Amino acid sequence: MKVVVQRVANASVTINNKKVASIEGGLLILLGVVVEDTKEDINWLSNKIKNLRVFGDENGVMNKSIMETDGDVIVVSQFTLHASTKKGNRPSYIKAAKPEIAIPLYESFVKQIELDLGKSIQTGEFGADMKVALLNDGPVTIIIDSKNKE
Repeated sequence: MKVVVQRVANASVTINNKKVASIEGGLLILLGVVVEDTKEDINWLSNKIKNLRVFGDENGVMNKSIMETDGDVIVVSQFTLHASTKKGNRPSYIKAAKPEIAIPLYESFVKQIELDLGKSIQTGEFGADMKVALLNDGPVTIIIDSKNKE
């Protein structure tokens, strides 16, 4: 699994001109799934994200996690995170899991992060043509890959 975690002042997801998710401060998480992903990847990523210290403390130092700020979260599926641009100019998405594998893993990730944060989170809609709007705060953007635990 690969995620792009963005600290946002606000973010929203719109599908067919209808806003389906909206937050005022927190994290926007873009999630890409590959066939090899397992519950272990979900648990590791959720734990990493909930403890990621990307919010300012009283001195303005990024020392607080989403748990400490009680910010909100939106998770959006994004298979393009696994694009390969090695050959030619048209990205290949062969590494991205097909919906029959990706949807259950995506839903499991959402449930796990809800459990870890102790609250409901908002989502986009898997496979939908979504318009994602955000005001990146910082900007702070972190890429995490469960297959490359650095």
